[in-house]
Amino acid sequence: MSEWKARRFWASVAIHDEADGWSVLLDERPLRTPGKQPLRLPTEALALAVAQEWQAVQEVIDPNAMPLTRAANSAIEKVVPQFDAVAAMLGDYGGTDLLSYRADAPEALVRAQAEGWDPLIDWAATELRAPLRITHGVIPVPQDPVALLKLRAEVAALDPFGLTALHDLVTLPGSLILGLAVIRGRIDAETAHALSRIDEEFQAQRWGRDAEADEAAAGRLAAMRDSVRFWLLSRG
Repeated sequence: MSEWKARRFWASVAIHDEADGWSVLLDERPLRTPGKQPLRLPTEALALAVAQEWQAVQEVIDPNAMPLTRAANSAIEKVVPQFDAVAAMLGDYGGTDLLSYRADAPEALVRAQAEGWDPLIDWAATELRAPLRITHGVIPVPQDPVALLKLRAEVAALDPFGLTALHDLVTLPGSLILGLAVIRGRIDAETAHALSRIDEEFQAQRWGRDAEADEAAAGRLAAMRDSVRFWLLSRG
C-alpha cells in the first residue's frame, strides 16, 4: 500500500490582517497549525512569505519545503506553551559555550580558534556585558554567574517567534554567543556556521574530507539560514 500524502486542495492564497496578527487564507479559510490552532503571524512580511510557501505547492504538500510554516507552527504549538523552559534551555548554553572551550594543540588549531572566536568573546563582554572565561582542553570552566544571568536575560527578552528563530542558531553550532551575535546582526549565518566548524575544518584539511559529514554540515547551514530569514521576517 502506498503512503498517503496530503495534496493541494486550494485554488487561492491570501493574507488577512486580524486583530491578533496576520493570517494566511487558503480559499478564504484561515490556515491552522497541525494541532488546529489559528496560525497567527506577527508581521505582514512573515505572513506574505508563509503564503508564498503555500502558493508554491504544486501537488503534494512537502513540509520540508516550507521552513517558515514549520517554524511558525513550532512557535505557536511548542514555544508559546513552554516559553520559560525553552528560554532556560537556550540560556544554559552560555555555561558551556563552544567559544569558551579551546584546543590545547596543535598550535595551528589553537591559533585558528583564537582568531575566530576571541572577537566574539570580546563582543559578548562589551556589548552584552557578559564576559566568559576561556579554557584549553576538556576541563569544565565555571562561568561568572552574573555573566550567565545577563545572557539568560537576553534570551528571555525575546518573543516566542524570536525564541524559535534563536533555537537552531544556538543548538546547531553549540554556542549561545554565536546565536545572539547572529540575531543582533554582528555576524551572518554563514560566518556563525564556519566559526562553529573550525575544528572540523582543520581535521578535514589534515586527514581528508568525509562526504557524510559534509552533507550533515550543509544541512545545518541551511537550517541556520532559514532561522535567520524567519527572525528577520518576524521582526517586520
